[in-house]
Amino acid sequence: MKIIVTGGAGFIGSAVVRHLIENTHNTVLNIDALTYAGNLESIPCAEHARYQFSKIDICDASALEDAINKFAPDAVMHLAAESHVDRSIDGPADFISTNIVGTYNVLEASRKYWQTLSSQAKQKFRFHHISTDEVYGDLGPTGLFTETTSYEPSSPYSASKASSDHLVRAWQRTYGFPTLVTNCSNNYGPYHFPEKLIPLIILNALAGKPLPIYGDGSQIRDWLYVEDHARALVEVVTNGKVGETYNIGGHNERKNIEVVNCICEILEELVADNPHARSKDNPEGFSALITYVTDRPGHDVRYAIDASKIEKELGWTPQETFETGIRKTVQWYLENEAWWQRVLDGSYQLERLGIQADK
Repeated sequence: MKIIVTGGAGFIGSAVVRHLIENTHNTVLNIDALTYAGNLESIPCAEHARYQFSKIDICDASALEDAINKFAPDAVMHLAAESHVDRSIDGPADFISTNIVGTYNVLEASRKYWQTLSSQAKQKFRFHHISTDEVYGDLGPTGLFTETTSYEPSSPYSASKASSDHLVRAWQRTYGFPTLVTNCSNNYGPYHFPEKLIPLIILNALAGKPLPIYGDGSQIRDWLYVEDHARALVEVVTNGKVGETYNIGGHNERKNIEVVNCICEILEELVADNPHARSKDNPEGFSALITYVTDRPGHDVRYAIDASKIEKELGWTPQETFETGIRKTVQWYLENEAWWQRVLDGSYQLERLGIQADK
């Protein structure tokens, strides 16, 4: 297949690109605007003959249309998005522009191209929209999100993603455009931009900086190793049923404070010579750096995914437990300092954003 991946220089998008190039025979066009979180160094297979890259903002409808028509894809995997809740609180306008207007542009450019195809090619074409479990809102202490859970987004980010989900489904219902939607739980793993919880905690701990925890750290997330997610997405775009939604989760619910303590324990083992590791003079070790900060506005307490549909219909299950995945992640950051040092170019200072609601 010839597959376009929008946002392919981002965290999840780059994992999808790496998986497609390294584990399939597909040809990939990566379309990315290379904003602060986009990094071509996250694609070590970039010189491969089956890989192409175009620097395009999905808000540029004309450039997008030209790229799609020229590449002539069999599928579009749409991952390009503003994706950080905290940044959406500080500046929601970019989220409305990219996640709603940008998704409309990708949909329309893809639909116009699809209309030019032969009947057989139309039947094979797929538009796969990658979304988040945050569109469902706050789950409460029990239960799981399913594909039929009602939408109750809590942040500008999740509201913009909910809007894009509705657009994609409307294009399928209205125009017969062959779409699929996936909603995933919290991803983690290699090449993760350091503003997110897990890489933030790893890098702050190594530097001896405070480990900021929102509120009391009791918020629960279902953690999904990004390479497991990439496998799932390729399975959906290849074998998923048109018009269907598939929830993708890691079956790994953890409180935020549990995640942070787990990272501290792994670091104690792997970097025992770090001055902030446990010692006679510092018996608490890295955990002494934990600092509780003001919770962000509208912070959902719990997310958890019921991923039984994708397992039953497509045979996908996560390969990593949280314990194996988080250890691999910590080790990756220890072994790839050159990557994250170049990311930390001064535009981001390892801090938690989105604490003030009135910015």
